[in-house]
This record gives sequence, C-alpha cells and structure tokens, in this order.
Amino acid sequence: MEPSVKFIVSTPLGFTVRITENYWQTLLIKHPDITHYETKIQQTLNQPDAIHQSQRDINVLVFYRTIKAQRWLVAVARRLNGEGYLITAYQTDAIKNRAKLWPKQKYFTNQKPNF
Repeated sequence: MEPSVKFIVSTPLGFTVRITENYWQTLLIKHPDITHYETKIQQTLNQPDAIHQSQRDINVLVFYRTIKAQRWLVAVARRLNGEGYLITAYQTDAIKNRAKLWPKQKYFTNQKPNF
C-alpha cells in the first residue's frame, strides 16, 4: 500500500516538495508548535522570503518565510533527481548564515555602489 501524500508544493527553484500523512504526524510530535501551520509551511516552500543551502549537504535546502517581526517559519527539504521531500519544519528567531540561493542579489554595472 502506497503512503498517502499530505501535500505536494512547487518551489521557485523548479522542483516539488512532498510529505506523506504519516511523516507529517511524526513531524508534529517533534515540533508541536507547527500544528496549525500546514498552509504556511506550503507557502514557505512555494513563496519563501529566502532559500539557503545547507552547509553539510548540497541537496538540502532551507526555506524561510517571515511570520512576524523577528520570527520565521523554516521548511527544510531534500532535493534528489528533480523531486524533493520535507525533512522538517519549525519556527525560529534567527536565520543561520548559509549560502543564499534565492532571491539572488541583482547588481548593475552602470550603478555606483552605495557605501
């Protein structure tokens, strides 16, 4: 019997992230503070404020979305062969210093730096 999918969400990096109902329930045991954040976690994956790459594993991406001042929702996903799955999700009051993948800064050669 195939596990039931809780949700599948497209990311701005061109791949989808999925989670099964069973894994969602396991995740809620570890992080009960996200019980009512299912829709916001989907938004974090689909419309993040930033996406960073894990320092330990290049296939692991960390999605951030602001939920209030100095408070972010974090969704961590692993991407393999064009598909992804949710590893964990939680709330945080700090963004870790990781390689930022999205959005990328735009620099224009015809503009002087604003120092």
